[in-house]
Amino acid sequence: MCGITGFFSKSIAIDQWTQILTSMATVMAHRGPDDQDIWYDVTAGMGLAHRRLSIIDLSTDGRQPMISTSGRYVIVYNGEVYNFKQIRKYLEGVRINWRGGSDTEVILAAIETWGIKEAVKQFIGMFAFAVWDRKERRLSLCRDRLGIKPLYYGKCKDGFLFGSELKPFSVFPDFKPAIDRNALALYFRFNCIPAPFCIFQNTRKLLPGTILTLSAEHMLNRSELPEPEPYWSAAEVVNAGQKQAITSSPDQAIEELHALLKDAVGLRMISDVPLGAFLSGGIDSSMVVALMQTQSTDKIKTFSIGFSEEGYNEAIYAKNVAEHLGTAHTELYVTAAETLKVIEELPFLYDEPFADSSQIPTVLLSRLTRRHVTVSLSGDGGDELFGGYNRYFWGRIIWNTIGMLPVGIRKVMAAGLQNISPLSWDSLFHSIIRRLPDRFKLDTPGDRIHKLADVIASNGPEDMYQLLISHWNKPEKLVINSMEPSSNLIQHPWLTRHKDFTHQMMYFDLINYLPNDILTKVDRASMGVGLEARVPLLDHRIVEFAWRLPLSMKIKGGQGKWIFRKVLELYVPRQLFNRPKTGFAIPIDTWLRTDLRAWAEELLSEKKLAQEGFLNSQDIRQKWLEHVTGKRNWQYHLWDVLMFQAWKAHYRV
Repeated sequence: MCGITGFFSKSIAIDQWTQILTSMATVMAHRGPDDQDIWYDVTAGMGLAHRRLSIIDLSTDGRQPMISTSGRYVIVYNGEVYNFKQIRKYLEGVRINWRGGSDTEVILAAIETWGIKEAVKQFIGMFAFAVWDRKERRLSLCRDRLGIKPLYYGKCKDGFLFGSELKPFSVFPDFKPAIDRNALALYFRFNCIPAPFCIFQNTRKLLPGTILTLSAEHMLNRSELPEPEPYWSAAEVVNAGQKQAITSSPDQAIEELHALLKDAVGLRMISDVPLGAFLSGGIDSSMVVALMQTQSTDKIKTFSIGFSEEGYNEAIYAKNVAEHLGTAHTELYVTAAETLKVIEELPFLYDEPFADSSQIPTVLLSRLTRRHVTVSLSGDGGDELFGGYNRYFWGRIIWNTIGMLPVGIRKVMAAGLQNISPLSWDSLFHSIIRRLPDRFKLDTPGDRIHKLADVIASNGPEDMYQLLISHWNKPEKLVINSMEPSSNLIQHPWLTRHKDFTHQMMYFDLINYLPNDILTKVDRASMGVGLEARVPLLDHRIVEFAWRLPLSMKIKGGQGKWIFRKVLELYVPRQLFNRPKTGFAIPIDTWLRTDLRAWAEELLSEKKLAQEGFLNSQDIRQKWLEHVTGKRNWQYHLWDVLMFQAWKAHYRV
């Protein structure tokens, strides 16, 4: 795991290349604290830089930038190709002269043998890399299938830049950052900026599963860059899976999934440095740890954090699972003060505005884990693949109930629900259910009813899904002089071929929520402390298998992950993980009224917002006043604004 960056330019003076490339690498030292090196060819106009976190082949034979044995290709690479030993064994038949034992050398040899597109199809792993072809003078950028590893790119005054993060761009002399207001509108809808968009103008994120190939003319020309070419398509995987659905018995499907999971986890245990796992006690992380422990003669090191606030602590569940599996478990209970201190560091860690508040406990967990190991396995991806989110069954129920009604009638129903204030709904709701068990009680039922009203008034299932996952439903009204770009959730061609609403939601989460929110959160938090986080559930073979499963093997009896749970039951008793799903949450709503109030008030001052000229202050101020007085819970909307304001103050743009 590493940090990569580089540039193409014909205007940089000869004596500046070393200093510029070194600076671009140094600002990502957290991603690769073990080593740093650069390579450049002034005549060709290409420079590459690399920060190394040594995981496989810790010797200097694994240093990057690395030149292929023929001298034709130079690579900088971030990630892991887990099946590199199998590929290496195959390539030995073409008489490759190996210098070391790194997967980087195998990647280069595969590219020389098969070409980039065919080579990358053989890789099982997570990766983002840049390859310079010295013969053809072409640069190729590649990102893994699911978007586990990040890769930014963009044009500047007289050249082209790329990097694992935006920080290297900021130290390049010709890069002049300017906020893209249209991308900012997307941020306020999704609480992150979805690829290919980026917070800065003329800058993009490479889409997962694609290769962008650029000639010198492309990188110097002021015209538009070519479109990335896909080598793996989630849409094609979904379509193929639905056409070739598994017809075997549930028991056979369970056995096949079990074998795939065990192999994926086993591959990701290959490491020349200490290894462990995040453990929340939930289904996904428990599965990963169980499969690790069954393939290890030593106790697997597991890590979790806990909170003293009621309703936000999962550490006790993690401890119970760890005791059952016999892991070497470490837990840390963090105070509110420790948690709040992390907020100051978020703009630096995330580069772009990012407002999934679970980023805070993820940073804390990564720090705890890094004190003991260099590599940690994570359980991300299970919800999107096996139907774990509540919206997959509640959304289906709601749409099946109201979808047959004319939209006009639904809008009237919605208006009726919203005519009653959330406080009045809260009072009515609590008077009705106060004698019922706790499991029937909801916090802020009035806000939930108003959200439901928006959903009821939606024009169709895709519109309903977008409302379910949106924070600011009309971001163009919030961001001054913006026009929200059409995202991949609007008029998506996949919709015309697949009418099942649950599968539509799962597909959209696979291409949007998973890479742009969940995986971004984990990458920046873990790499911010030099920790490699591996996600075995996102092995592309598991993704392809999951989409061949009928929905009845994923969601059954109003509960998601049916087949996944069946595999986990082979290792962990059901009572240890069979509980309502909870997120990796913290009490942001309460903190904004207490510990964070002064900080938030300064960032949300009406005068400040007006002077900066990016956001309409009226709606923000109204939501802030309603929140601090307890009339409404606007924590997610306000956190979006606060993270943008804090980011902007940090980067001074």
